[in-house]
Amino acid sequence: MLKKLLLATTLLAAPLVAVAEGEVNVYSSRQEQLIKPILDQFTAASGIKVNLVTGKDDALIERLKLEGDNTPADLLLTADAGRLFRTKDLGLSQAIESETLKAAIPENLRDPDNQWFGLTYRARPIFYVKEKIKPEELSTYADLADPKWKGKICVRSSDNIYNQSMLASMIASQGAEATTQWADGLVKNLARPPEGGDRDQLKAAAAGICDLALANTYYYGQMLAGDGAEDKAAAEKVAIFWPDQGEQGRGTHINISGASVTKAAKNKDNAVKLLEYLVSDEAQAWYAEHNQEYPVKTSVPASSLLKTWGDFKADSINLSELGKHNAEAVKIMDTVGWK
Repeated sequence: MLKKLLLATTLLAAPLVAVAEGEVNVYSSRQEQLIKPILDQFTAASGIKVNLVTGKDDALIERLKLEGDNTPADLLLTADAGRLFRTKDLGLSQAIESETLKAAIPENLRDPDNQWFGLTYRARPIFYVKEKIKPEELSTYADLADPKWKGKICVRSSDNIYNQSMLASMIASQGAEATTQWADGLVKNLARPPEGGDRDQLKAAAAGICDLALANTYYYGQMLAGDGAEDKAAAEKVAIFWPDQGEQGRGTHINISGASVTKAAKNKDNAVKLLEYLVSDEAQAWYAEHNQEYPVKTSVPASSLLKTWGDFKADSINLSELGKHNAEAVKIMDTVGWK
C-alpha cells in the first residue's frame, strides 16, 4: 500500500496539463512513441490540441482516484478490460452516447453501459517451440493442465492483470470449480516459478527452459517486427497455436486496449471526438501496422505480419465479464499457489 501511495505521490508531482477550449487532456499507459503520432494526426485533422501524460496503467488509475473532481484528465487510455471495469467501478468514468463508436466497435468489446470502449485487441494464445512441439499435439487451454505437460510451461505471475483476466473469462464460461481445477493443473506443469513479463516467457521458451508459453500476441509481434536482434531471434524459435478452435470451443482468449471518458472531464466533447477518431479507418490501420494489435473495426485488416499467423476464432464473451470475475480469479490463483 505504501508503495502505491508513493507512486501516486510521484505522479501527482508531475506538471498538470491545461484545461482549455480546443484541447483535450489524455492520461495514457501507452508509451508516447506508440500513441503520440496518431494523436498528432488527430490534431492536424481536427484542430484540437492533445495534452498527453503517460504512465503505468494502475498508477494512472490511482492518480485519477486521488485527483477526483480536480483531475485535468478528460480521457484515460489503458490496457485490459479488467482495468477499464475497475475505473468504472471506482466511479472515475462516465457514460457517453456515440453512434460512431457503437457502429465501429463490436458489442462484446465495449461496456454495456457505454463507459469504456475497446480500440484494439490482442489475443493470448499458446506459443510452442517449433523444434520440440508439433502443433497437432496441442488443442485447448484445458489440455495445458494435463500431466503430460509437467515441467514444460512458462507463464508470468498471478499478479498480472492479463492472467487474471484470462482466468476470469474461464470462470464466466465454465464456472469457478472447473477453473480452479484447471489452474491447479497448470501450476503443477510449470517449468519454473513465474517471473518476468510476456516477452520473458517467450525468451524462456526459446532458451529451452520450457516448451510452451502463454503470452499476448502484441508482444510477439513487436519482438518479430522490432529492431532488437535478440528479441527477434527468440521470437522466431516459437510459433502460435490458436486454442479452442473446434466447433464446441469457446475460441482463443482476447483482451483490449481501450479508453473511457473521465467522470470529471472538462473537455468531454473533445474527448468523444478523439475517441471517435481512434476508431476511424485511418487510425485503426495505423494502430494495426505500428503496434501489432488487431483493429476492433472489422472492416480494417490486420497488419501484414499478423496476417501471416492466420485467422482464428476469438472468444465472444463480453469483456465486462473479466472485471466482474477478477476478484474470484485472484482468489483461485491464491488457492492453487499460482505465485
